[in-house]
Amino acid sequence: MIVLGIILLLIGWLAHISILVTIGIIVLVIGLVLMLLGATGRAVGGRKYWY
Repeated sequence: MIVLGIILLLIGWLAHISILVTIGIIVLVIGLVLMLLGATGRAVGGRKYWY
């Protein structure tokens, strides 16, 4: 999800499409939050591990 956010952010920035930049930032932040929750050992979405 972090990689997808970075890709959307870059494409939106290079193509000057503001909606892609906005979506990229949102997806990037959600990915970082999920990564931090997973790193602390908390269950995310009712599951402890995501495969």
